[in-house]
Amino acid sequence: VLVDVGYKSEGAIPLQEFRVSRENLPIKVGDSIEVFLEEAENAEGHLILSKEKADKAKIWEEITKIFDEDREIEGLVTDKIKGGLAVDIGVRGFLPGSQVDLRPVRDLGQFVGQKIVMKILKLNRQRGNVVLSRRAVLEKGREEKRRETLKNLVIGMRIKGVVKNITEYGAFVDLGGVDGLLHITDMSWGRISHPSEVL
Repeated sequence: VLVDVGYKSEGAIPLQEFRVSRENLPIKVGDSIEVFLEEAENAEGHLILSKEKADKAKIWEEITKIFDEDREIEGLVTDKIKGGLAVDIGVRGFLPGSQVDLRPVRDLGQFVGQKIVMKILKLNRQRGNVVLSRRAVLEKGREEKRRETLKNLVIGMRIKGVVKNITEYGAFVDLGGVDGLLHITDMSWGRISHPSEVL
């Protein structure tokens, strides 16, 4: 693809940078595109331009802005790798296993192919490093839910909850961001030997 960038000669971009065949090019003559100047002049006197590098630079600028503004970013989990997951956010990011959920996840493979919302923990453009956290997003959501639940809780009210953990002496119940203990003696009018008989 030949591109006029206002220089004395036109610049060339290899067709494979558009990742399609010549017949299916996403551009046509007369379109404006952003390019990256790789070389001022090659042996034939052409400028060497790159669309791919321009796109990457734009993505890095956007990711850096999201990081600086402490915003969330959506990405596609592409692979399970050592220590966590590989995530596509325009560039390849790393989501450590400890940052996938609020509690440890046994099978990280279940997330492959899923789109998830995360926060950027660390960013190093020179090394091409992006470390992500889904846990930070979940914690923020849980904290908001917790505040809302505590605001509405009143002694004596009936409330639904989800059993999160069962111990010898009772069960921990999630009431919406807040865990409450339901003691074994409060589970039944009759005697039970273990909370798992009831819950």
